[in-house]
Amino acid sequence: MRRLDNIDLRLLRVFVTLADAGGFADAQIALNLSQSTLSTHLSALEKKIGAPLCERGRRGFRLTEFGESVYAAARQLFTDIESFEARLGRDRGKLTGRLRIGIVDGVVTSPELGLQAALGRFCRYAPDVFLDLALGTPRELERAVTEGTRDVVIGPMSQKAPQITYRAFCREPHALYCGAGHPLFETPDAAIAREDVEKCAFSVRGYLHFDDLYRANHPRPAGTVMHMEAQVMMILSGQYIGFLPCHIGEDWAGRRQMRALKRDIYGFASQHFTAVRTSEARRPLLLTFLRELRRNTERTGRDAGEAAIGTALA
Repeated sequence: MRRLDNIDLRLLRVFVTLADAGGFADAQIALNLSQSTLSTHLSALEKKIGAPLCERGRRGFRLTEFGESVYAAARQLFTDIESFEARLGRDRGKLTGRLRIGIVDGVVTSPELGLQAALGRFCRYAPDVFLDLALGTPRELERAVTEGTRDVVIGPMSQKAPQITYRAFCREPHALYCGAGHPLFETPDAAIAREDVEKCAFSVRGYLHFDDLYRANHPRPAGTVMHMEAQVMMILSGQYIGFLPCHIGEDWAGRRQMRALKRDIYGFASQHFTAVRTSEARRPLLLTFLRELRRNTERTGRDAGEAAIGTALA
């Protein structure tokens, strides 16, 4: 194999993205490249390295045994490069490198969970850092931080992944909602019995299937979603009830398109955590970002947050 020069880093990044995506279709979207361009880059890398990296054709996309080795080595190489950049930045007294953040969807309207304020402060403090922000379900995010594809993730984690440091971040009030046109929409809370709720078609969040059933004391789901926007659509159809964060549901309730059902019984607050690999918990880049996240809760005030929860559950 000939020596690799700088251009091969770009080809290696294309290959790693292709492997992570499991094929050309998703990699095209992630890299904003055509399939022919991806294929050209992959062929160029294979020619440079001197061996096939993957099998592609009617049977689908699969890494060769050598491709698996190159993928693992490339991932380690990029980690080492980021460590090198971070070391240089630290020695120069400034933060550099790449920070890969993961968060659950539907949080932009939450004062504590919305990242936009923390990101703004972080970028002003560390303008040379490259930010990579991705959405995912709690399980996806927890797996990503465990596998090292995300540096820090935020959401209602299970706290079961090994060698991960979890820290309680904030609590997010939830309520059980129905949409306009639903049989319970115009029914006063005092007239709604548990049996009425149990008879409704219930949309559960797939990653909290049994938790949702338990909280609503409901026998079975009639639909499932993986993201909050999908849950909003299910509820707005007027056919389903389902749990939503109050900062989302109350916006629709203000437009008379949704309402909460018996908050005193079905309301609850979801605990969100930050999660990082324990081995990297003291990285200056992570510490700085987590500091800005904590300023979100400090600015809104812990007491105010608890009061908001109490109001939502009242």
